[in-house]
Order: sequence, then structure tokens, then C-alpha cells
Amino acid sequence: MSTIEQTRVDLLIEARWVVPVEPHGIVLDDHAVVVDAGRIRELLPIPEARRKYSARETRVLDEHVLIPGLINAHTHNPMTLMRGIADDLPLMTWLTEHIWPAEARAMSAEFVHDGVELAIAEMLRGGTTCCNENYFLPDAQAATYRRYGFRALVGLPVIEFPSAWARTRDEYFDKALAVHDEFRGDDLIGTAFAPHAPYTVSNESFERVRMLSDQLDIPVHVHVHETAQEVDDSRRDHGVRPLARLQGLGIVNDHLIAVHMTQLDEAEIRLCADAGVSVVHCPESNLKLASGFCPTEALRRAGVNIALGTDGCASNNDLDMFGEMRTAALLAKGVSGDASAFDAPFALRAATLNSARALGWGDRVGSIEPGKAADLAAVRLDALETQPVFNVVSQLIYACGRHQVSDVWIAGAPKLIGGTLVDLDVAALRAKAREWRQRLAG
Repeated sequence: MSTIEQTRVDLLIEARWVVPVEPHGIVLDDHAVVVDAGRIRELLPIPEARRKYSARETRVLDEHVLIPGLINAHTHNPMTLMRGIADDLPLMTWLTEHIWPAEARAMSAEFVHDGVELAIAEMLRGGTTCCNENYFLPDAQAATYRRYGFRALVGLPVIEFPSAWARTRDEYFDKALAVHDEFRGDDLIGTAFAPHAPYTVSNESFERVRMLSDQLDIPVHVHVHETAQEVDDSRRDHGVRPLARLQGLGIVNDHLIAVHMTQLDEAEIRLCADAGVSVVHCPESNLKLASGFCPTEALRRAGVNIALGTDGCASNNDLDMFGEMRTAALLAKGVSGDASAFDAPFALRAATLNSARALGWGDRVGSIEPGKAADLAAVRLDALETQPVFNVVSQLIYACGRHQVSDVWIAGAPKLIGGTLVDLDVAALRAKAREWRQRLAG
């Protein structure tokens, strides 16, 4: 009797359930994900995987669901160190009277490094393996993400006032290009232009962003239509709504990652669909700042790519993508008056493959498919709070919490095993956070 010669691979993950996200909405019982050289090689039933492969390591997750790593499509992660610093305030009061003054006092490479480090720990413990970052000192951000092997699209900031990063418009662009060049071709780190918002960026800067985005083929990550005041101010100052102004400047295209978008009419929704814009929905931050409601179901029905983000910890106040998925699903139902709106499989897709596509990385991550990077998260479903299990995906969205994440891999490298962080010292992170509290409060 002949024996089948087994193929040697790095890792075999055997799970009670696998939700690959693509194809949409399916749940696979008792399947294994084969990982080799940081990539997904195959997804197949456990008995077949055992016959076909010999793994250097096998992880048995018999009470777990394996999902693609969650992707936080809009973050300001150094602001983890400002968690709770100014709560229960409207956006412009919060920004101008509290956040910007605090940032002016604290901004440094040390602040950015320590904030990103704390954020990485929080994200990994919540099953997030990738983020779309938007903050100052992108060189310090990118170096920290790369040091810990965390996948990140790092925003190259553009704003019309001096900061600790740059003093003039030319300096913002010169430094942006230098950071882009430094991380060009990096396996984990990418770059996007991050002009802050229509009300803080000039026409000249937006035109330059558009030209460079086209030349470098990188996204443009910008807050748009976040509040009714922003829209009113734009009509007063420019004679048009912000999205119309951006369209006139050539920014509204398939490179645009438009964040918040709480103030949209039907024509603007059609424009986004026709132009290939990705909209990042940040429901909890929008609710907390009373900014308004993104019409996600109308966008979805129009065919717009909808991603999910938490926003920063100063306005959320966490990086919990499980909470964001649940809030997004519930809020869409209330806003649209349709109980079927933003259903559970779509909520998971918004936080994975749709977010990957928004970042321009849909071919790399966001689903469990052969050839993609092995960015994966395992979630225990044996807790009393998630029993009994009738529908795995509904359980993930409506009953599960981030504390049930047990294991996380990025590019096949273990980052969280059995709930324990692999590369980060929790006690040291806690001590740094407490030190920053004293410095910022003072």
C-alpha cells in the first residue's frame, strides 16, 4: 500500500469553524488553514490537511472560530495616551480647546512611539492585525509598527498650520515623500497621503496631494463631511459642500478613503459609488461627538465600499473592532428603519475585506484565501455568554467581546497565543501609560 508523501509547512491551524469572508457569508466546520512562509497555502477539512501536510507547528482550536485579522480603517493611534482626556464635548470644542493644545505640549517621537506601542497591544488583544493610521510624525509611527511586525498604512499628514512634524506646506510634502521612499516596498508598512480635512487644508495642498497620489499610486485618507457645521462652513467659505469642492480638485476617485461621511445627500452617495470612493464608518466616535449618522445602508445599496474604523482613543475611547461591528450593525438598522440593514456577515466583511480594499490591500489581506498573507485571529465561542451557538457570524457580531480573542497571527508570525501577547511587556506598557497621564495632566 502506497503512502502519500506529506508536504512540510510552517503552521497548521485546526479550527472548529472558519469564516473566510470570501466567499461571502459562508462558515466552514472543522477546517484547517495551512500557513507557510507567512502566507495562506490552503484551506481544507482537518482530516485532509492532516493527510496532506506535515507541520512544524499545529495549533488546535476546537472551541474557536478563525477569522481574517480585523482591519481598523481609521485610527489616530498615538492618541491612546489621551484616552479620556476630554470627553462629552462637540467636535470643534473638543479639538480646538482640548486636543490640539494637549498635542502641542506632548508631541514628540517618544509620545508617538509610546502611544503606538500601547495601541498595538490593545489591537492585538482585540483581534486587529492592521490599521490605517492618521497622525503626525509618520516616521516614528512606521518604525514602531515595523518593529513589532504590525501591518499598517501610515498617513503622511498635510495641514495648513505648523506642527512638531513640519512648519510649512513645502516641508510637509518634502517630509511625506521622504517617509514614502523609506518604506517603499516594505512587506508590512505602506503609506497614504493624509490631508486632515477640507476645513484645514487649502486648494493648493489638495491639488498637490492629488498629483502625487496619482504619480505614486497611493490612497488619500481624509476626514470628510464629519459634521453639519463643516458642511455649512464650506458652503459659506467656498460656495459648495466639501465633497463637491474635493471633486472639483480631482480628489474624488478610487484613491479616496473618505472618513465619517455623516452628512450625505443622494447625489453625493451616487458620486461616491460612481467614483469608486471608499467610505470609512466610525459609528462610536460619531455617536460620542454627536457628529451625525453615516447613511451606511444607502451607501451599501448604491455599491459603495464601506469599511470600519474606531477613530482615535481620545474620541471613542477604545480600539475595539468587535464593539464597532456591533454598533455599526445596530445603528444602521435604526437609521434606515430596516432590521435587515448591515447584517452580521456584512459587518464582518466591512471590518475585514472591505477595509483591506479601502487601503488598496484587498489582494493581500482581509480574507482567508490561498496566496494572501496569514493575518488571522481566533475567537473562543465556548464562554457562557456566547452559548449556544446557532449562527457563528451572528454570535461574533451580536454577542462576542474582544476579550474572547485567543490567538492572533500577522504574516504567519504569532502575536497573541492563548490570550498572551508574544512580543510586548504588559507591565512596561502600563507604567509608560501612567507616566504619560502625569505628564499630560500637568
